[in-house]
Amino acid sequence: MSTHYEPSDDMPVYVISVAAQLSGMHPQTLRAYEKLGLISPGRRSGQGGSQGKGHRRYSMRDILALREIQRLSQEEGVNLSGIKLLLDQHRELEQARRLIAELHAELAQLRVELESTRAVAARLAELRRTGHDTPSGLVPVRGARVAVWEPMTGPSSGPGQPRGDK
Repeated sequence: MSTHYEPSDDMPVYVISVAAQLSGMHPQTLRAYEKLGLISPGRRSGQGGSQGKGHRRYSMRDILALREIQRLSQEEGVNLSGIKLLLDQHRELEQARRLIAELHAELAQLRVELESTRAVAARLAELRRTGHDTPSGLVPVRGARVAVWEPMTGPSSGPGQPRGDK
């Protein structure tokens, strides 16, 4: 039986007692770290008298962050304010890296589109130079994501304009 369910490091699945055990801390420590903004566990709807707040659920990423907090505090001697600054800077760095990756992908797509546009321009120039205009004045473009060209009407002289850009 196949399922579309795939667990990830960000999926909040562990209740506080399990997360505390996995991270080697007391549940009260996890609550204190949440209050200080060091971690932000997910929330699930509660039952009964939970007043709509829901129950904390920790992801594997949260567990790893808790272990890193403990390491920085105990082994490196960093206080909790310093750890918060480090974690905030790390989050900002990750956001910047994601943005850079998105911009690189967009740049690559724009380069592909530019190359396609250059190919169309070269084909147009070749057809004009050799006088092999098609009877309709349209220029065939092979397998491109480029606008369809149609002849211009009016006082301006030129090969045409893409539909929708008039």
